[in-house]
Amino acid sequence: MGSISKIQKDGISLRMLYSWLIVIAVIISALMLYSTFHLSASFRHLSDAVNEHMELQRAADELMAASDYLTENVQRFSVTGNPLYMDNYFHEANVVKRREKAIEKMSDHPNGASALESMKSALEASRELMLQEYYAMKLTVDARGLTEYPDILDTVTLKKDDISLPADQKMKRAAEMLFSEGYYSMKDSIRSNMKISLEEVKKFTLKTETKSAQKHLFELHAVRSIIAIETICIIFMIWLTSYLGIRPILRAAEQIKNDCPIPVSGSNEFRYLARNYNKMYDVYRKSVEHLNYKASHDELTGAYNRAGYDLLLSGIDLKTTYMLLIDVDNFKGINDTYGHDTGDRILKKIVSTLNRNFRSDDYVCRLGGDEFVVLMVHADETRQELIATKIRNINTQLADTSDNLPQTSVSVGITHGTKVSDPLDLYKSSDKALYETKRNGKSGYTFF
Repeated sequence: MGSISKIQKDGISLRMLYSWLIVIAVIISALMLYSTFHLSASFRHLSDAVNEHMELQRAADELMAASDYLTENVQRFSVTGNPLYMDNYFHEANVVKRREKAIEKMSDHPNGASALESMKSALEASRELMLQEYYAMKLTVDARGLTEYPDILDTVTLKKDDISLPADQKMKRAAEMLFSEGYYSMKDSIRSNMKISLEEVKKFTLKTETKSAQKHLFELHAVRSIIAIETICIIFMIWLTSYLGIRPILRAAEQIKNDCPIPVSGSNEFRYLARNYNKMYDVYRKSVEHLNYKASHDELTGAYNRAGYDLLLSGIDLKTTYMLLIDVDNFKGINDTYGHDTGDRILKKIVSTLNRNFRSDDYVCRLGGDEFVVLMVHADETRQELIATKIRNINTQLADTSDNLPQTSVSVGITHGTKVSDPLDLYKSSDKALYETKRNGKSGYTFF
């Protein structure tokens, strides 16, 4: 409870908050890197599983393709007797060796044992079929009288009945062997084994792919979750920064502009600044209040005198200040007719009337004789109608003779600080506006 009360009083420290936010950001970033790494790894595993499936399936397909290639060339050789097809056959069987390479590739895979057995059975059947193909090729070689052929055909011994056959019958006999139902039955046996092998390949590769895909999906969800958490943290950080730092500063700037104390709220650091500013503000206000009254105020009316006016003018914000230069109409005649005592009472009445009609923050000054200035502070340029209403009210009140004072009025020249570049020009502009009011019949106002 004590810690909570202290936080409520002093606020949260931005330094501590940002330290924690940095720690959290580092942790989240590390988790993001870790998850991204694992996501990449799971994707590689999934990709490897797919590639593995394709390679093993390609290996199985290669064995079947090689077997079909051998069949095609031996059949074409037995029909045409063209040695090119025989050369193609033995080049595939002895040099390219796609069947053997397919077996070797399957053997290298740790999960390919069951598929490998079927492939070996298919290869064994293919090799058995080659014996029949060698016999058919030997018949064709004899029928065509070829003298150049692979040495392995010398190991084939033709049956006596086949040796005695004429050349065309030998060709026919060779074709019958390679296009017979028994030959194709053996080919079907090879295909059956290859089909079994492909099914086995599909089984274990599908299992691997499914496991890799599930892992990849899990990693993807993890990355999404971390991104969501990071987004929430960023939004929270922005909100907290605004709430504890930016918002109090904006409010404080508005209060300072209005010449008021600033609220003690927000972060611990800002509250510290606010308390110290308010202390200095109190000292400033008290020191202003305790200025030598005689040095800065007119002894007769209580308004600021020329010295007070000069001090105020040097510290105003031109962008938010109106100057009203005021002259009492026909004041010399009042003095001459009613005497200086009545004239002094008129001057006091004017200051009292000005104070009633303007805010306590505004400054009423007597520059000398019957010349007055009102510095209307913290006011933008849109206050003209308000000021005009105030001047009409002032003249109405000055016309009231119930206090046994003669009727009087004032003429006013008005300028906003945004129209000039320095305080001295503010007075000059207001003086020109006052002259214009006098020229137009007095008892009124002019804005410049």
